[in-house]
Amino acid sequence: MPSPSWSSALVPQQKHNEPDPMVIMGRVAGAQGILGWVKLKTYTEFMDGLVEFPVWWLGDEKHPWREVGVEKFAVQSKGLIAKFPGCNDRTAAEKYKGLLVAVPRSSLPQQLEDEYYWSDLIGLAVVNLAGESLGTVDNLMDTGANQVLCVQGESGELLIPFIASAIKQVSLAEKVIRVDWAADWAEKH
Repeated sequence: MPSPSWSSALVPQQKHNEPDPMVIMGRVAGAQGILGWVKLKTYTEFMDGLVEFPVWWLGDEKHPWREVGVEKFAVQSKGLIAKFPGCNDRTAAEKYKGLLVAVPRSSLPQQLEDEYYWSDLIGLAVVNLAGESLGTVDNLMDTGANQVLCVQGESGELLIPFIASAIKQVSLAEKVIRVDWAADWAEKH
């Protein structure tokens, strides 16, 4: 099903300053109710992590980033919902479905040593201690017990737990993660 067309009337025309990269914090999952609220799928550590930011940027590969204020928000059992200014009914809310929610990198707090934003890890090369390339970080997921790197390599997807015994070094400068992980781990287990 094609996504609804982007209406510039819904979001102010202010454009994002390109030198400050956007960090994807979630996406609009759809409309919530009939009063113009939207459901959000957040990619933050905590479900309410987006509420710290009074202004969000919405967009995707087809739509340029647009700044939008958050009028109201609420945390529900199934996730976060939000109300944007001028979005007063379900039809208006449905036009946001599928858009990514981001904030400028400069608005995020500085990380402590050995702490990383997921967005910093996506795209990094993954190399084991034997120097074998295992692929590139495509995504991360949270299992509850720990985070897991989803590494896309020549032989498909490899899941590597983001724990001290497996992750030996993260070098953002070199754009590489060094891991104690055999290239044929899946075949042996």
